[in-house]
Amino acid sequence: MPIPSNRLVQQVDYRHPVSSAPPLVEEPLSPEGMALTMSGGGFRAMLFHVGVLLRLNELGVLSRLATISSVSGGSITNGMLAASWRKLEFRDGVATAFDREVVAPIRQLAARTIDWQAVLTGWFTFRPIANVLADIYDEHLFHGIRLQDLPDDTKGEGPRFVFDATSMQTGELFRFSRRYAGDYLVGRMDSPDFPLSHAVGSSSAFPPMLSPMVIDVTPGSIVRGSGKDLSVEPYTSRIVLTDGGVYDNLGLEAVWRRFRHLLVSDASAVLLPEPSPGRAWTRQLGRAIDTTSAQVRDLRVRQLMAAYLAPEADAEFWRRGAYWGIAGDISSFGCPGALECPPDRTHRLASIATRLKSTSALLQEQLINWGYAACDASMRRWVVPDASPPAGFPYPKSAV
Repeated sequence: MPIPSNRLVQQVDYRHPVSSAPPLVEEPLSPEGMALTMSGGGFRAMLFHVGVLLRLNELGVLSRLATISSVSGGSITNGMLAASWRKLEFRDGVATAFDREVVAPIRQLAARTIDWQAVLTGWFTFRPIANVLADIYDEHLFHGIRLQDLPDDTKGEGPRFVFDATSMQTGELFRFSRRYAGDYLVGRMDSPDFPLSHAVGSSSAFPPMLSPMVIDVTPGSIVRGSGKDLSVEPYTSRIVLTDGGVYDNLGLEAVWRRFRHLLVSDASAVLLPEPSPGRAWTRQLGRAIDTTSAQVRDLRVRQLMAAYLAPEADAEFWRRGAYWGIAGDISSFGCPGALECPPDRTHRLASIATRLKSTSALLQEQLINWGYAACDASMRRWVVPDASPPAGFPYPKSAV
């Protein structure tokens, strides 16, 4: 077997199953700041993460987050949070208007089927389907808000909101935020003025049906990237993006180099056994893609768990925080006072298809309840052990 070149050996850290791309802007590793990441997973993830944010808000943690990084369905929730941040009416670190400003509009969107609406509209108008999807988000959630309208984290106005997409041109992570947007091979745009709906639409442009998002860029607006060779036309004038989950469905990479303290909310699709795999090439391809995605996600989770367990003497690698997943078992946290969440019911919720499809009021409430309960058990076990157990689910009659 050929021996890797010295250049390759220097670039790879064999302790880590997943390496991270260079940042768009060099920022020091924060010893105190805390980041939250929210995975993709369509409306299933969108609603699960709503429950997560409800509990983080009650715990007083939401107001203390430095960055929130999201992918796909998680980016819909993150976008609504970002758009409404200034209207949340924080008192003693807890948002009192969270239900009105975040939960209500998301639940209204969840009652609609928007993926097929975007597909059909795109077909008949000859527009990129993700761009149509972005218009739907803007109509129902964001109402013209742009990235520059979001809170400025450098002035202490709120956390940095990051929306992760994947560049179909470079195969790298493409990040949107108020401060900058771009990928490290092509370069970055400082203070981008894209509509928030374009950032969320790019992040949730699930292939092949909802992809790609096509964005034309003003010439000269991109600062040369570290890759240098790709800071040229057509990369610098037209951006072609797909779902952030293609690259990193946990949204970890955007925060890994910046934060010691990481909270990770995972509502990723569960890969179920397939007793009779289809022979058609489309079925085989879909199964292969699902398997690959699950394995990449599992590698990132293993990296995260290893970092949580690493001693602080391992200066570059150790992290602290909490992870919870929609496919988990609440008893595994070993948290006293955890809400009752029978595994057969939560596993059913974890198996909901990754769609932007109309969801019944009951199912919405069960997904929100499950996100709330999973977050609570993990946070009280690993991050805020002195916090009081919750009185009950946000929607007690629906349970999980």
